Amino acid sequence: MKGVVIKLVREGSERKEIKSNKNSRRVIVNMQLSEFEIPPIWDALLITKKAPIGMEAVRTMLEVVSPKQYKVIAVKHDIFEAIAVKKIDIKMLSLEKLVTMLLEEGERVADENALIKVKLDVIVNVTKEINL
Repeated sequence: MKGVVIKLVREGSERKEIKSNKNSRRVIVNMQLSEFEIPPIWDALLITKKAPIGMEAVRTMLEVVSPKQYKVIAVKHDIFEAIAVKKIDIKMLSLEKLVTMLLEEGERVADENALIKVKLDVIVNVTKEINL
């Protein structure tokens, strides 16, 4: 049955078979739609040295779409030029530890042209004992 395409078509409550001897070519398209995030990064963005958008462009974009929420930090690294991090995450975790962790994990997944967005979940647990 080479070249024969059988298509089942439902019309009302009846099913009809349509046969065709024509060669056919099909394309299947899957789409996922979601809301565009402002800014288009999560909690951090790793900017490589050859990324399509550089450190200053990222800084400008973040100041326009999320004023005073992110800090862009230049780094000395073989792959990365800079890191943009939410200021609240810097407040909860030391900047040095955060940058070290992001660079270590980022270099495992990034190539020299990448922009890597990072989702961070920083959880602070506090236990206090009080006198009654």
